[in-house]
Amino acid sequence: MLKLSRRCVTTLVAAAAIAFSSAATVQAQDKPTIRVSSLTLPVFNPLVWNIMKARGFDTKHGFVLDAKAYPSISAFYAAFATGETDVLIGGPTVLQKLYNEGVPLRIIGSGFTLGDLVIFAKDKSIKSLADLKGKQLAIDMGGSQFQVVKIYANAKGIDLGKDITVVNANFAVARAQLEASRVDAALVIEPLASIIAKQRPDWHVIFNGAEGWKEITGDAGWEIVPAMRADFIAKHPNAPKMLLAALADTAAVMHKETAAGDKIATETTKLPPGILQTAIDSGRLQFIIKPVSDPEVKKSLRDMMDRAVKAGFYDKAADDKIFLQ
Repeated sequence: MLKLSRRCVTTLVAAAAIAFSSAATVQAQDKPTIRVSSLTLPVFNPLVWNIMKARGFDTKHGFVLDAKAYPSISAFYAAFATGETDVLIGGPTVLQKLYNEGVPLRIIGSGFTLGDLVIFAKDKSIKSLADLKGKQLAIDMGGSQFQVVKIYANAKGIDLGKDITVVNANFAVARAQLEASRVDAALVIEPLASIIAKQRPDWHVIFNGAEGWKEITGDAGWEIVPAMRADFIAKHPNAPKMLLAALADTAAVMHKETAAGDKIATETTKLPPGILQTAIDSGRLQFIIKPVSDPEVKKSLRDMMDRAVKAGFYDKAADDKIFLQ
């Protein structure tokens, strides 16, 4: 009788273990894996995913984050366009271009404002974009930042490329060009802007993207925003809501637990200590997460895309299907 009881107990324990294992497997399978485009570059885009993963915000909100890092911005976008990744945080006007080329994407919310886009100069007599007439500006002509600056310049009656000579250069090269005095000004974004502010206090900002955009539109605009592939949303309808919740938590760490976020930035993105803190304290880095259904967010994004078309960057604006309905 005693042997039978032990056998029964053993059987029950084994059955319970199997049941627990099965339940855990089902629970894991219920959590979709969201593959996101990231970068190996020391910029704030990968820091978003690093903070999210380090703090467990993906599992908290019901998904598994799989950040895939790429060495260049072109590869970063290409992975999303081909379906190798499901999500990226990118420039609104570039997303419009991808959408018009047939990439099934939906912008799901807001992200970083244009405050992290700045133009530095060394010459104290250069105080604004207008003062660059007849001078040289190093700027990446393939990026959405160039489009923002050109649209602003047009509104001020300045022909960027004619009145101001443009030297095509990525952010790091632009800085090097200004350092060597080969150009009179250079456009960079965060975190390079905060690194420069610490290392070269003799340089000064002559243009801030958010301030400039607000001057001509009344709105701070958006540097980069989250987009998700429509085919992924079809399979996982709750994915946009889950991701936005995780992004909101990540933004809260950046703005309310900045020291903790700075530590993660140093350990994972290899940024110098204090750079995230500097970017936040300066007001340049503003990570604001709202759903694209927010009327003001949608209006602002639509205005940016329409202005890019009017400036001649694209033949047509994206229809409203680009926004998550």
